[in-house]
Amino acid sequence: GGLPRARHGAGRSTGAGASALNARVLRQDAGGLCTLVLARPDKLNALDTQAFEELDAHLADLEQATDSIGCVLLRGSGRGFCAGADIKGRAGKTFEPGERWAHSRRARELSYSIIECKKPVIAAINGPAVGVGITMTLPMDIRLASTEARFGFVFARRGITPEAASSWFLGRLVGMQTALEWCFTGRLFNAQEAKDRGLVRSLHAPDELLPAARALAREIADNTAPVSIALPRQMLWRMSGQDHPMKAHQGDSRAIQARGQSADAREGVSSFLEKRTPVYPNKVSTDMPDFFPWWDEP
Repeated sequence: GGLPRARHGAGRSTGAGASALNARVLRQDAGGLCTLVLARPDKLNALDTQAFEELDAHLADLEQATDSIGCVLLRGSGRGFCAGADIKGRAGKTFEPGERWAHSRRARELSYSIIECKKPVIAAINGPAVGVGITMTLPMDIRLASTEARFGFVFARRGITPEAASSWFLGRLVGMQTALEWCFTGRLFNAQEAKDRGLVRSLHAPDELLPAARALAREIADNTAPVSIALPRQMLWRMSGQDHPMKAHQGDSRAIQARGQSADAREGVSSFLEKRTPVYPNKVSTDMPDFFPWWDEP
């Protein structure tokens, strides 16, 4: 209900597909946080085929097996976040049959990987984020931005249209009027406008952005039960498209019944009463409720 139908792993890579020397995306795991770093600073981290594949592979790995990770953080290296798709050499050219579809497919698969991830995903937007560089963040859960960041849904100025399921997400995040204005004009806009219109959660001085994003990720990873994050992450996104709140209530009821009987619930209450840090025993890889994923039910 609501979200574009996901692939459930079809066609994904299983590894990053590149050595650290030529990787487009670096992964840094520390203390329950996974930081994915777009690593083409000389290209403002524009995404080529390899970068798409590496992002997808890292997210697939996080979805499938990594119980030690409580939160995912995506940032850019250098002065940019992501300048969109790498269009070097495209001047004066149209797309060959299937070529634009291949790019659209890669953007769609990246969005689906983010949608299906059972971990919260936070974007720390440290600089320019345009084209797929901003649309890929829309399925992420929280976006923080540097005061130096710039944004643009520039597709109409390139003779193409938005991708990566952004037509589903953007209007829900910022309202239809703003979404249409940004897509119609294709103009660049600043970080303050992005915050004022609801695209980003907060603005930070450039040297304070990453600490703020890490602090938020730490708050999630250190204090919450992973299964009780994975469930509402899907419930809130998917139920936003239902035509009556009773459908959401039915899903809520199944979730609270299952989680109320869990070892996590016992630990949550006990740790609160005993004034100590909780240690939640349930794992996303093995302890999701029997009804999950409910959206495949007939």
